Amino acid sequence: MNPDPTELQALEQMLGHEFRDASLLQLALTHPSASGNQSKPSDDNQQMEFLGDAILQAVISEALYRLHPGKDEGHLTKVRAGLVNGASLAAKAAALGLEQHLVLGRGQRTEFERGKESALEDALEALVAALYLDGGLDAARDFVSRIFAEELANPDSIPAIDNPKGELQERLQGGTGVSPTYELLSASGPAHDRKFEVAVLQAGKELGRGTGGSKKEAESRAASAALDRLRN
Repeated sequence: MNPDPTELQALEQMLGHEFRDASLLQLALTHPSASGNQSKPSDDNQQMEFLGDAILQAVISEALYRLHPGKDEGHLTKVRAGLVNGASLAAKAAALGLEQHLVLGRGQRTEFERGKESALEDALEALVAALYLDGGLDAARDFVSRIFAEELANPDSIPAIDNPKGELQERLQGGTGVSPTYELLSASGPAHDRKFEVAVLQAGKELGRGTGGSKKEAESRAASAALDRLRN
C-alpha cells in the first residue's frame, strides 16, 4: 500500500523539498516488511539507506570542517560519530514524525516495534538519499544542515559514544597507513528480521567478525572484535 498523497505532500513541506519523482519518496518510506520475502533489493528502502548513509557522513563531515576549522581531526571524528550513530538518527526520525509515514507489511506492526530504532534510522538515511537523487547534493545538504543545525553549531555538547569503527580506523591508519575494509559474509532471515555477518579486514587479512540486525551493527561488532584482538 502506497502512502496517502496528502500525507506525502505534508512530508514534502517538512522536508523543504517538492519531489519531481514522487516514487523516490515512496521508496524511501517502504520498510522491508512491505516488500515480501522474495523481494528484490530495489523493492524497499535498504539500498537507499546505503546511499543515504554515505551522503549523510559526507555532509556532516563538510559542515564540521567548515564550521570548526580549529578542531583537530580526532575530535571531529568523535563528534561525527555522535551525530550519525543509530540512536541519534532514530531520535531525529522520531522527532520528524517519520514513523507515521512508513509503509509496513500487513500484520507486521509487532515485528516493526522490535526493530523500531533501526527502522527509523534506515528511513532517515533513505530520505537523505531520496533528496539527493531527486534534487542533488544541495537538497540533501539543506535538509541535513537544518535538522542538525543546533548540534553542528555546538559540537562540544555532543556526548562521546563508543565508536569502534572510528577507533579501529585511527589505530590501523596510524600504524600502517592501511585502512580497514568490511566484507559482508552472509545475510539471512525474512525481510523484516534480517541477520548479517560481516568480517573486517586489513590488506586482505581478517581481523574480526561480527553479527547484527543491520550491516552497520555487524560492522561495529566486527570492529570491536578486531580491537579486542589487537589489544591482547
